[in-house]
Amino acid sequence: MLQDSAIYLAAVVSVLLSVAGFLHLLPKLGKVGGSIGAKLQHAPGLDVMVTIFTVLPWLVGAILYGWTGFFAGLVGQVVTLQIWCILHELAHRSVVKGPRILKVLNSRVGRFRNHLAVWITTLAVPVFWLARLTEWIVYPPLVLLVRFPSYNQKEWVNISRQKFEGLVGWDLIWCLYCDWMTGIWSLGTEMLRNVESFWCPIRFDSTKKCENCKIDFPDLENGWVPADGNIADVADRLAEKYTDDPAQTYAWFGHESRKPCDGGAGCCDSKGCGK
Repeated sequence: MLQDSAIYLAAVVSVLLSVAGFLHLLPKLGKVGGSIGAKLQHAPGLDVMVTIFTVLPWLVGAILYGWTGFFAGLVGQVVTLQIWCILHELAHRSVVKGPRILKVLNSRVGRFRNHLAVWITTLAVPVFWLARLTEWIVYPPLVLLVRFPSYNQKEWVNISRQKFEGLVGWDLIWCLYCDWMTGIWSLGTEMLRNVESFWCPIRFDSTKKCENCKIDFPDLENGWVPADGNIADVADRLAEKYTDDPAQTYAWFGHESRKPCDGGAGCCDSKGCGK
């Protein structure tokens, strides 16, 4: 079993480095490579790439070889990341010698503490991946069943920081990681906002919680029933906010982009926005 896991570890490193090499090769393949690369920079192509590099190695390892396979896949990912960072920095020596995020943060908190903190954040990768999976599986049926607003997910889940000049090695990995998870979290928060405002538009009794939550749930201030209200108030508010006319979209608590468009100021539809 250990021998099989060792072989699997080597296979993980080989496959991941090969995929990384393919991604680096795309810009050199002309229009075809550019087209493929563009599709892999946003959902759903980005979801496939992230899955390959993050959860697939240890997930497949666990299925094939149990816990030893799980850890073999995990170690394979870490080894691949280290090798790629070394090779990438060797290929960009002039940039490595210049100003870097890595250098500044290492000088502020120390190299060991900075790197350890980053590795600790990688424990959240499966959480973000599961959140992304939830966005694909759970939310779309709500669009069909109760007419939740749909989203062009590639406008939320995408990466672009690889185009920023001067990012190499660890700096690039960190920035792409943040780029990916920020989009997922923002989209998830937006979706959860719709769920809350649809089924539970009741302000929290805790003033502090209301203050903290209204940043991500602006409907809290723009229509949720007060905490000392009753269920009749909630029913009235829902009836007010959500028309039963299937030909119209929901008002969604005053969110400008979701109102049925009448051509007025701030009103947008497929023909453009009113002035």
